[in-house]
Amino acid sequence: MKTAAFPILTILTLMTLNIGLAGAGDQITFWTTEVERDRLAIQQEIAHGFTKKTGILVRVIPVEENLLAARVTAAYAARSLPDVLYHPIDFTIGWEKAGILDVRSSTEVVNALGKETFSQGPLDLVQVGNGYAAVPLDAWGQLLLFRKDLFREKGLQVPDTWERILRAARALNNPPKIWGFEVPTDPAQIYTQQVFEHLALSNGVRLGGRTGSPQQQIHLNTPQMVETLRFYKALSRFTPPGNISWLHTRMDYLSGRAAMIIWSPFILDELSGLRKDQPVLPDVAKKKPGFLAENTGFVTVIKGPGGSAQYGDINCLGITRDAAIGLSKQWLAFLLSDGYLKWLSMAAEGKLPVRKGTRSAPSCFVDGWMNLDFGVDTRARISRFYGTDVARRMITGVDHLDRWGFTEGKGALVSKIYGTKTIPRILKRFLDGELNAEEATRMMDEKVKALGIDD
Repeated sequence: MKTAAFPILTILTLMTLNIGLAGAGDQITFWTTEVERDRLAIQQEIAHGFTKKTGILVRVIPVEENLLAARVTAAYAARSLPDVLYHPIDFTIGWEKAGILDVRSSTEVVNALGKETFSQGPLDLVQVGNGYAAVPLDAWGQLLLFRKDLFREKGLQVPDTWERILRAARALNNPPKIWGFEVPTDPAQIYTQQVFEHLALSNGVRLGGRTGSPQQQIHLNTPQMVETLRFYKALSRFTPPGNISWLHTRMDYLSGRAAMIIWSPFILDELSGLRKDQPVLPDVAKKKPGFLAENTGFVTVIKGPGGSAQYGDINCLGITRDAAIGLSKQWLAFLLSDGYLKWLSMAAEGKLPVRKGTRSAPSCFVDGWMNLDFGVDTRARISRFYGTDVARRMITGVDHLDRWGFTEGKGALVSKIYGTKTIPRILKRFLDGELNAEEATRMMDEKVKALGIDD
């Protein structure tokens, strides 16, 4: 595996962090949601390299993501939090507000490494006051995948606007052979929230602003939200019936039964035929490995009548209030320098670098990521299947990833929205005809306002 050269973590960096060097027997605990066996092995390798360099032992503890919030809450109550938490941004601001994360330590790490070396978008999303609730580590931007070969046959334009998406979905819909556009409809899935939020953002729908009372700051009851609901329902007419989940949309696209889906870049290894447990049926039918990957186009930014956006998710490193602060800051600095490309290599297709480089080598991590392999049973560079242009666009998109609530100071509310799945539940009732668009919009507004009473 070729990587770009970059400066190692130096004693000067440690001095900047004001943490000194380790003593014998120093140890920290690191909770990670990367629990797959191969990814744990890579994290153990990184921890071993850190111990060899600093003398600090790292206990890598896997925690399933769907259990993370409960585990953290219990540990916080028992004052037995780990030193460092790797976690999705959905929890970051809420945990900082609850006193779980140490803003000062994270801010010192960012400043020592150089905030100019990070992508600005992820930093903005974790900002609290003049500091940072956690340190962004990796990210992914949501993609609209479409069948380029089918679009060429019908003379359709790239589906980067609502109008073009609907026109293509209508033209290509031919069930049960192929569905025009599969959107998630399962109310129990965070994936449903992610896709709906992406489309809402593309029409300028925000959670609200910063002025007025907490309830006045939330205003989802807008014409743009009504319009988004109607658009989503229109797309659902080109989607199979039932509660459609992330698994349905992925399986149908890989089997050639969906012309368009919205998914994270974690689908790219399956799409490329690099997993033995996931056959790509268009490749089999054409007797041409890589056919579907070659004939898949990607839209990063979707444009609606009232805006444009690419939804994104960011994973962060948080130093907790119970941490050995100095040792933990060294671990974060190491993960974002010496160990960074090794970390990203766990799943390069879905772990985009949010730190672009160092002060002396500003693009070394982006250049290194471009040379990383992805896949499970077979491995290859992303550019081999999708070209350097797609890879570059994925990286560039990190600067502009969008989410509800974070830039408006509503990160804690976002945690509640995702935890309760309030939006997908109301969306499902609307799709089933129990509510009209105006009723669903008012209910979303009321329920989210109720969630935000304590924020």
